[in-house]
Amino acid sequence: MSRVVAVGEERRVVAFAMVGVAVVAAGDATEARAAWASLPDDVGLVIMTRSAAEALQPVLHQPGAPLWAVMP
Repeated sequence: MSRVVAVGEERRVVAFAMVGVAVVAAGDATEARAAWASLPDDVGLVIMTRSAAEALQPVLHQPGAPLWAVMP
């Protein structure tokens, strides 16, 4: 079974933990890239804040990357 992870500013992603989503706080681009690089192989979906998505643009479309969605 795949896991869901939320990445981004803590205040924007912390509520996802209440529904079983793993939360990785990333307050800046460096932390967002580190979070993406450390995703376990069983992650099937990454929900991210807009700033995290901007930092991760170079890697989001790589082969084998999990599905992802950007929060409005």
